[in-house]
This record gives sequence, structure tokens and C-alpha cells, in this order.
Amino acid sequence: MTKKYYNLNELFEMIEEPNRSSCKKIYSDNKEIFESAKGSRLKHQAWKGGYLGHIVDIMNIAIQLYDNLNSCRKLNFSLSDSLLVLFLHDLEKPWKYAGNEKQKEELNSFPNYLDFIISKIEEYDFQFTTELWNGLKYVHGEGNDYNPNVNIQGPLAAFVHICDTISARIWFNFPNNSNFW
Repeated sequence: MTKKYYNLNELFEMIEEPNRSSCKKIYSDNKEIFESAKGSRLKHQAWKGGYLGHIVDIMNIAIQLYDNLNSCRKLNFSLSDSLLVLFLHDLEKPWKYAGNEKQKEELNSFPNYLDFIISKIEEYDFQFTTELWNGLKYVHGEGNDYNPNVNIQGPLAAFVHICDTISARIWFNFPNNSNFW
């Protein structure tokens, strides 16, 4: 029987190097706030530890969707790339919801949340391609960059957006399974 739900360490192992090591390092350095942060203020995984629950959920959703979609028509991005973007897509939330006052002040010094995430990507030496940047920038949709004549959100970005939406709008509540982690 194939395992259907992976824990965070197993998910990290599915991310290619050198980004796997960067994921492990940022998690290890910030484990306390990663594990205590809420997933959102109110709408999804809004309990202590919900941030990490959301991250583990979306990464597992990606595995299920990726394998199924890729078996029907070859995707032009890797599972590793989607897992990386999903792990990083809400990276400001541990500092926003569980950081100390100094950490929250650091977060608030950035013009927007994406600038903060970029600073962490640079600090932890993540290696990003143009496609990964597009995935991270448009994981929440095209927003103000929407253009009816041009596809702004690339395939990777659209895929991770779907995974995020499933978690935030379908699996938003506290899981009943005691083996969740």
C-alpha cells in the first residue's frame, strides 16, 4: 500500500538539493515559531500550529494532484519545484503570528509580505529559477498584475495556487485525525 500522507521531514526529502538543505535549515533555525504560528488570522488553519498544518497539507495535496495530472499530460515543472514553492509561499506567517516583538517589527519593516519572503530566500541561499519566482509571486493569483491578453500566472504558479486553495477553503478546519503530524 502506498503511503498517502507524508510528514514534513519526508516532504523535505522530495525537494531537490540545494534547496532541500535550505528548507531544513530555515525550519531548524525557526522551529519554535514555525510550530506555534497560526495558518491565518481567521479563515484557514487559524489555531496554534495551523501554519505548519497548512504547509504539510498543501504539500501532500500537491503530491496527489501532481501524480494524477502528470500521468494524463506531462507537466512542465517538477514535483520538487511545486513542493519548494508551497513550503515558502506563506513564509512570513511564523514571524507575523508567533514571532517575538523584534521579529514582528522586522516583518513590518518590509513594504509587503513578498519582500520579506525574498529576504529569507536570499538569507538561506535558496536557488531560484524564473519559473520558481513566478510560482512564488503568483501563488495567490495574479491580483493587480492581471491582464486579459497575457498569461501572467505560469503553470507552476497555477498549480500551487490550486493546492493552496484546496487547503485554505476545503481543509481549512482542524483535522480529526490524531496522526495528523
